[in-house]
Amino acid sequence: MSGHSKWANIKNKKAKGDAQRSNVFTKIGREIAIAVKQGGPNPDSNSRLRDVISKAKAANMPNDNIKRSIQKASGELGNVNYEEAVYEGYGAGGVAVIVECLTDNKTRTVGDVRHYFDKCGGQLGNNGCVSFMFDKRGIIIVDATNLDEDDFIMMALDAGADDVVSEDGVYEVITAPTECSAVREALESKGLTIISGEVEMVPQNTVTPDADTTAKIIKLIDMLEDNDDVQNVYHNAVLPEEEDED
Repeated sequence: MSGHSKWANIKNKKAKGDAQRSNVFTKIGREIAIAVKQGGPNPDSNSRLRDVISKAKAANMPNDNIKRSIQKASGELGNVNYEEAVYEGYGAGGVAVIVECLTDNKTRTVGDVRHYFDKCGGQLGNNGCVSFMFDKRGIIIVDATNLDEDDFIMMALDAGADDVVSEDGVYEVITAPTECSAVREALESKGLTIISGEVEMVPQNTVTPDADTTAKIIKLIDMLEDNDDVQNVYHNAVLPEEEDED
């Protein structure tokens, strides 16, 4: 359960192709800006920037784009000022939703997010209204091709992972939030293909909404993810495209 919906979302986004790519690059560019602002432009001494660069490369973001985003964030190509913001609420049918944003205008962003919730039969709530239903975990997705499961599990546990789940041609490595970067880098050093690796909000329990509610939740997620200010959307609904991905 822990990262299945996120992995399904990754595959869904890939299926959307080039139309989604510029949106993804915009979001990663903002993550780079925050990382540089907090720890400087050198990835050797800035682990958060190192993580975002790894994410950018996994998304096939060109090196020139990555370099330009770092230069822009460090002031070489102008000033940027993004802030982190987290919004929580209930979608249709009481589905818990957490929305992580990076924005240069919180008033605009919260207005947009509230509008999406309202339009899709949900309601934006106060901070903390649903986050208690989620646990923060490091989730690393590794390509399982030509990897023996027992050997990989031992490798991941030796690297500091808490657990490993095998599903759908990948291994999902679960870590403590503070260990995600170190475990990902340890696995990368073994020459493994890392599909994604980041800290996520994992629901403690899931709900399976009816067909009408499911349509509203999917619409809400799509509207949120199409907004450049929105970085991540987490929820506790089991959706049909997250059950069957062939």
